[in-house]
Amino acid sequence: MDSSGVNSATEEEEYATQSKLLKDFMSIPTIDKAWIFNSASGPQAMVAMSQANLLANKKRKFMVSGHISKESNQSVNFHWSPFPTEMTGASAFVPSPSGLKLLVVRNPDDDNKSPTKFEIWSSSQLEKEFHIPHKVHSSVYVDGWFEGISWNSDESLVAYVAEAPSLPKPTFDNLGYYKKENSLDKDIGGWEGQGDWEEEWGEAYAGKKQPALFVINVDSGEVEHIKGVPRSISVGQVVWSPNSRGSGAAQYLVFVGWLGDKRKFGIKYCANRQCAIYAIRHKEPKDYANEAFPIHKLTKSISSGYSPRFSKDGKFLLFLSAKTAADSGAHWVAESLHKINWPSDGILTDSTDIVDLVQIVNCPDDGCFPGLYGTGLLGDPWLSDGQTIILSSYWRSFRVILSLNLLSGELSRVSPNDSYSWSILALDGDDVLAVSSSPVSVPEIKYGKKVLDPAGKPSWQWSNIQKPIFKCSDKVKLGLSSLQFKILKVSVSNVSECLTEGAKKPIEAIYVSSSKPKENGKCDPLVVVIHGGPHSVATCSFSKTLAYLSSVGYSLLNVNYRGSLGFGKEALQSLSGNVGSQDVNDVLSAVDHAIEMGLADPSRITLIGGSHGGFLATHLIGQAPDKFVAAAVRNPVCNIASLVGITDTPDWGFFQAYGDKNHYTEAPSPEDMSRFHQVSPISHISKVKTPTLFILGAMDLRVPISNGLQYMRALKEKGVEVKVLVFPNDNHPLDRPQTDYESFLNVAVWFNKYCKL
Repeated sequence: MDSSGVNSATEEEEYATQSKLLKDFMSIPTIDKAWIFNSASGPQAMVAMSQANLLANKKRKFMVSGHISKESNQSVNFHWSPFPTEMTGASAFVPSPSGLKLLVVRNPDDDNKSPTKFEIWSSSQLEKEFHIPHKVHSSVYVDGWFEGISWNSDESLVAYVAEAPSLPKPTFDNLGYYKKENSLDKDIGGWEGQGDWEEEWGEAYAGKKQPALFVINVDSGEVEHIKGVPRSISVGQVVWSPNSRGSGAAQYLVFVGWLGDKRKFGIKYCANRQCAIYAIRHKEPKDYANEAFPIHKLTKSISSGYSPRFSKDGKFLLFLSAKTAADSGAHWVAESLHKINWPSDGILTDSTDIVDLVQIVNCPDDGCFPGLYGTGLLGDPWLSDGQTIILSSYWRSFRVILSLNLLSGELSRVSPNDSYSWSILALDGDDVLAVSSSPVSVPEIKYGKKVLDPAGKPSWQWSNIQKPIFKCSDKVKLGLSSLQFKILKVSVSNVSECLTEGAKKPIEAIYVSSSKPKENGKCDPLVVVIHGGPHSVATCSFSKTLAYLSSVGYSLLNVNYRGSLGFGKEALQSLSGNVGSQDVNDVLSAVDHAIEMGLADPSRITLIGGSHGGFLATHLIGQAPDKFVAAAVRNPVCNIASLVGITDTPDWGFFQAYGDKNHYTEAPSPEDMSRFHQVSPISHISKVKTPTLFILGAMDLRVPISNGLQYMRALKEKGVEVKVLVFPNDNHPLDRPQTDYESFLNVAVWFNKYCKL
């Protein structure tokens, strides 16, 4: 056998060996949501989970339920059902406020022509099933910005957001006549024309053009399309006002609206799209003769408002804002928290005073609150006092749970000050159900019981919940048991006097390594992991794919360069207009720091990144061509000049290149194109010699596949070794189960090839 045959056989054997462990990691379920309800027998918990189904290339969704018993000795026990219940084909499941009903939504198949199905379940059986035809509305929005499914207080109505029917298209018959109708004469024959083009909301929203507001009666199945909302407004996140029927006060639907009259920019991962909170009165039966009620804009004085939540007493409306993002152009920044008073008589006026509750932090002191980032608000975030909310947020390289007393303004940390990341799942009165994980430990459910100290100050005592924790395979347990991690503080280089104080502070990197003694004192090969965004963050939480790489012999260095969330406004905004230089220097500083500390072998360093992380990875192999022995990039931004005309977020390129949104235009000048090229990785292509694996999604609208292919072909032209994987049905995140599996299997084999494991 020739040498190529030997290499091929060896590679196949390695794929087979690596795939077994990766499959075990991929089988670990994800804890998605949870609810806690009071019943006659005491509190009941429902936990929604998902698990990769590799053969079907889908996520298997299931529900685990259990009874919570609180013992006299203050201990808490969960009595779980023996088996979970799979929610086959369910797009969403939403329990009613009392927990006595469960709404299951089943969206149409990919053809989007079959009906949307609504099911109403009781504790023992299916009570109602309704099929909503395509002519009423298409799919219900169940993820991202527009998602909103809300039961009213007496559980007779559900408000939700779904794709409105398309505008009528022309039809043509055998005589060639043009008719603006949406029906065909089947006896004569004919076809439906394309009609006027409508813009979509970009990445992950292909085919979604007009999110609209609907209400379904859960007894009759009658669906009402809420009139009065202009087609220029795309709606989302609907909630009912707290006024119940028969109280004498009007009941309103409160929702978020985005204007898309000029252009619908891509909205996925983008908090910088201007939006406002609106309200429209819902009709009572006596009002059916009316055509529509007027729409009220509640947040006129602020450029961003979302996540509306009413207080328990219904006296005010809480909401989040990303006004700094909307005003500056950065796609994600710190959030602020606000409230507006809700009229007791239910009569809305044109003037609404907005009260600031949590402002943006410019430069947090070490160990102090850095501001709200990636805030997660529960549907009902309130403790029993009616003035304290519990929420999740990023805090440097962690996700934490916080409590905020709106009366005193006191903000404190609910989750332990440990090395884990925490996210809130549900509230049980004043107690908290949460999920906790680290880079070396799988997610676990925790129960936090509220206790008061002698001065009356609250804290939470945390205990483990044994189920529904997935029992990992022995191989996974063995791999994770030998791992450890720590946070590295890294001083930034090339600090100029013109930088703000927040931009001069050290960055952080999460270092994951084996705890076993090193043979001959040698370090394991290092994978430098670079998050995207750039305004995102790497946290001390569990990642199946990264834990897999750690378990097969790699150390990890997950870098939070300046521009990452959770470190204050000044550090984040310092990156604006400095991409390709400041972020590159930060990553190189982190790598050099690891080498100086004896944590990395300089001859065996690889790197991986996606999106802006791919932008940085391709910059690094050009600007530091001798630093990395191999690279893997996922849907990377390689050439902003060729990207701005085809991406769903062309404003991103202008903002990153210039540092503000004022330069944006649909017609870039030659000077713009020169600037884009200058800050792009392709400007350093002549120096690259690092073997690079490209992982691309053909359906990506954020960074279309042509961007990665152009850079790849330029590398091949100069003789650099490359490998390309293209997934024809994947978009930007490349997160479908088979794609995730095949991608990281190839990453491991690719890195092994050059690190000589």
